[in-house]
Amino acid sequence: MRCSPARPATFHSVFAVGEFRALWVSQTLSEAGDRIALVALTLLVFSRTRSPLLSAVAYAAGYVPWVIGGLLFCGLGDRLPRREVMVACDAIRAVLVAVMLIPQIPLAGLVGLLYLTALAQAPFEAARSAILPDILTGQRYALATAVMQTSFRIAMVAGAAIGGVTVAFIGARPAVGADAATFLASAMLVRFGTRPRPAAAPGPNPLKQLSEGARLVLGDKALRTLMMLGNLIALYSIPEGIAAPYAARLSGGPAAAGLVVAAGQVGAVLVAPVYTKKVGPLTRLRWMGPMAVCACAVLLLTVFRPDLALSLAIFALSGTFAVYQLAANIAFVEWVPGKCRAQAFGLANMGLVICQGGALMLAGAAAQVMPPATVIALSGGLGTVTACGLALRWRHLPAIQQPLLHRAPARPAGRRTQQRQRWKAGPLTRTVAERQPHAAQASLERVAAHPDEPGG
Repeated sequence: MRCSPARPATFHSVFAVGEFRALWVSQTLSEAGDRIALVALTLLVFSRTRSPLLSAVAYAAGYVPWVIGGLLFCGLGDRLPRREVMVACDAIRAVLVAVMLIPQIPLAGLVGLLYLTALAQAPFEAARSAILPDILTGQRYALATAVMQTSFRIAMVAGAAIGGVTVAFIGARPAVGADAATFLASAMLVRFGTRPRPAAAPGPNPLKQLSEGARLVLGDKALRTLMMLGNLIALYSIPEGIAAPYAARLSGGPAAAGLVVAAGQVGAVLVAPVYTKKVGPLTRLRWMGPMAVCACAVLLLTVFRPDLALSLAIFALSGTFAVYQLAANIAFVEWVPGKCRAQAFGLANMGLVICQGGALMLAGAAAQVMPPATVIALSGGLGTVTACGLALRWRHLPAIQQPLLHRAPARPAGRRTQQRQRWKAGPLTRTVAERQPHAAQASLERVAAHPDEPGG
């Protein structure tokens, strides 16, 4: 029996879903506000201390607390209703950011409050990432992911640029006030724009849930490789962490530093929608490794000490190749069961921010004793070597060589034949078929929508 081709998904069909629109606007608002506040506080620290290390520590405040939040709180998105988790996190963050507006708070207090705000961000992002596949599935989920990540990058670009300009003209505290308002708006959108859903896995012991999530994420070779490919962002995002000293070396001020932070997102903003719409699912998986290598290798050009305009072009090109993260995100969702999706996302994000926060601090320390351009070039070289190893590892996984999920069997096989096929397919395919049977149908629907895709 032949399957009728699935109707191709479109961006219009994605935006036709009201719940997605609410999540999309919520994320865009809160991320723009976060970026404005983060850039403002980073520039405030650098202007008062003139220390690249301390400014990198302040910038890392947006990442490091994910370690604690990922360990302790991301499982809330599985144990409790995900909508309520997101609303509570937004409310907590709005209060914490509002406290930053008190004039008497010292610089260390502002950074501490920023760390607490990022702590509440971890369960919010885990719950939002986990609920999105419940709202949209199949190719529509792939397009929705592209929209969310593209909007995320646009918000980062706009927030970084506005943050730099705001500090230059009216100071840091008005930027912080805008961040508090975005959290309140986000909470209202999530509360009244999405419908309530029961908890995915209510009641398990938090420590047991954490242990099971760690075994799931770390016990699968393909999931480990996906996580490490994602963690490469720690190396190719170094320009953001030392943007202030880098711009200062080029005789630029706060506005130039904001442009350095924003440049890394511009390429991805332009390419991500086309990449997801025009490139088939299997091709996206196979391109991940080479694109990760290019995202890091481009940064080697900074060793020639380019001017500000060329630097912005280099960072934008690096961000263009970084759209491979879309494929990694989609693959991760498909290969993790829904009942522990928030915990898995939380652990994956925790590993990412450990790498990113640590890399930012090391880069800031290195920029104390060597030119920032040299630091960026070194990070690009290290990332290139690492990405080459991961690309080879990903290429030789059985699920990539023989992706059985993307092939419909000609006729039902016997029990012994099915067992031999399962073991021949490799651990990743076995895990998908056993943990999440609907992923096979979703994959077949994607191939029907992309009949020219290899292996379809």
